[in-house]
Amino acid sequence: MTERRRVGLVGAGWVTAYHLHAWQQLADRIEVVAIADPAPATAQRRAEAFGIAAVYPDARAMLDNERLDIIDIAAPREFHAELVALGAGRGLDIICQKPLATTFDAAAAVVAGVPTTVRLMVQENWRFRAWYRRLRSWLDAGLAGEVRQVSLQFLSSGMLLMDGQRPALVRQPFFRRQPRLLVMEVLIHQLDTLRFLLGEMEVVAARLERSNDDIVAEDIASVTLRCQRNGALVQLTGNLAVHGEPPAPSDRLRILGSRGTLELDGNRLLAFGPTPRQETFDADATYQGSYDAAIAHFLDSLETGAAFETAPEDNLRTLRLVEDIYALAQFDPERKPL
Repeated sequence: MTERRRVGLVGAGWVTAYHLHAWQQLADRIEVVAIADPAPATAQRRAEAFGIAAVYPDARAMLDNERLDIIDIAAPREFHAELVALGAGRGLDIICQKPLATTFDAAAAVVAGVPTTVRLMVQENWRFRAWYRRLRSWLDAGLAGEVRQVSLQFLSSGMLLMDGQRPALVRQPFFRRQPRLLVMEVLIHQLDTLRFLLGEMEVVAARLERSNDDIVAEDIASVTLRCQRNGALVQLTGNLAVHGEPPAPSDRLRILGSRGTLELDGNRLLAFGPTPRQETFDADATYQGSYDAAIAHFLDSLETGAAFETAPEDNLRTLRLVEDIYALAQFDPERKPL
């Protein structure tokens, strides 16, 4: 039997449960041998839940004491650049939670500093969701024809006060201090997925606002993009303070084409036109499944030598859109919330 690759995980936050479940599905090919996090109790709970033998207070200690083949970086984004550099310096293959850094320029510097002998993939799993893979197959099959107009909404009530608390800040307290919030932390997923579905785009216009004083950055965004291939316009709307929406957001996507309309509403995917179709997905299974599929793709590509779908060079194109949105919007955190 081929020896299993040894994986070290950096981070023990809520997202790491999804990472570890995905790695468990590949237990015949890998072994997660260590986890590192500055919160020892949190790291210990993760280790006990997933049968991880060793716990360390930081990534450097883990790398100094463990023989690893892969490092999975799921720490806060402000630490991604230094952690990628640390792993690359040890010659490890790396999968890093998006984004590679807090700005486009910093991410480009990270990519430039990784030697060619190191395989690096960005953990951008939104495009791996089952409904988006199916939607891409419908587009490739011509169900929409020529794409003429696209709208994608990501709406939530998570930033509204409910019983004295904002659900989005209860679930992810770090949102409070992020200097770049909705676009860099959330809509980066939708931008990457739109690129996956429609090809390269450019930002035409952008407006960012915030709804409350409990955060320092934007939680409202309106962005217009143009598809480079045919000039079709794409409207991307994000708002985390919408009355009438549930705290847990979902995507609402409509692709209007010359031959048909394709629509995603939460977990329902529909096609209207000469070839009508409808498919409903299990939302929870699809969420975990996106992590499973992304991490399996990473490991498969390591074994075959194939290119990563979300290679750093590809992800930089998504980050370029993010940077252009912030540049165009000129968001001022000192401006009074709406």
